[in-house]
Amino acid sequence: MSIKPVVNSTSLAGASSGVGGGGARTGKGATVSTNPSDGDNVQLSPLASQMQAIEAGMANSPVVDAAHVAAIRQAIAEGLFKVNPDVVADHLLATARELLQSRNG
Repeated sequence: MSIKPVVNSTSLAGASSGVGGGGARTGKGATVSTNPSDGDNVQLSPLASQMQAIEAGMANSPVVDAAHVAAIRQAIAEGLFKVNPDVVADHLLATARELLQSRNG
């Protein structure tokens, strides 16, 4: 699902939060109408539009560096890839600490 920015924002310009206003504030610059007769119009803030552009750019970039994976695969096949268990353990513990800290706030 993608949400496109509203080009004509006049349908939401008069909406405000509060009793009888017909709208609800959703965050910086974005107002969503709660009046069913207004339809499904949403006005995105400039930050939301910028985030959409960043997301679109990231969608076109590969998640994995295929050349690096191929080099590691070849090193493993040739028996040249060495695992340093101390480094692996340190990184595993660091990841566990981060997860615990993010859980606890």
